[in-house]
Amino acid sequence: MARIMFIVDSDFEDSEFRVPYDRVKQAGHEAVIVGIEAGKQLKGKKGKETIVAEKSAKDVSVDDFDALVIPGGYSPDHLRMDAGMVELVRSFFQNDKPVAAICHAGWMLAEADIVDGRTLTSWPSIKTDLINAGARWVDREVIEDGNLITSRKPDDLDAFCGALLRQIDEGISPRIGQGMGIESEQPAVH
Repeated sequence: MARIMFIVDSDFEDSEFRVPYDRVKQAGHEAVIVGIEAGKQLKGKKGKETIVAEKSAKDVSVDDFDALVIPGGYSPDHLRMDAGMVELVRSFFQNDKPVAAICHAGWMLAEADIVDGRTLTSWPSIKTDLINAGARWVDREVIEDGNLITSRKPDDLDAFCGALLRQIDEGISPRIGQGMGIESEQPAVH
């Protein structure tokens, strides 16, 4: 059984939390909700979900977890203002543990300074932010570049959860390199 950390703040995208959270638990893994403040009630942006942060960033260690999930919505924008949360994301990445970010969660990846030279996807409105942080952005339902797993939107949740559970069970994916069939959808610089 693996322990999966979900970092969440208010105004998260309801389904982007609920679907991976339930899938992780259905697969027999432990899911732990980590917020900026332990015990704080957090509401989804659509009002369907209300959850409670079980732990705060300062109460947890990357060593106690096997993977990280970052739901989208406005939550990642709040989380990236907390230095402890940013350091947690960076630590998961540096320790080669799966980091799964969907929709606007790419903001957190950029804030943690871990997208330079990586291929990923996101909600289209943050494409430029990610490119400016050094990422190669593509429009696909899921991208796995090493331990980074990214998806665009709630419609991609099946592929997103499949990639997350595969990396938990089988190990991280290889890095995306040139000639692997995923070309950047940003203009070449001449």
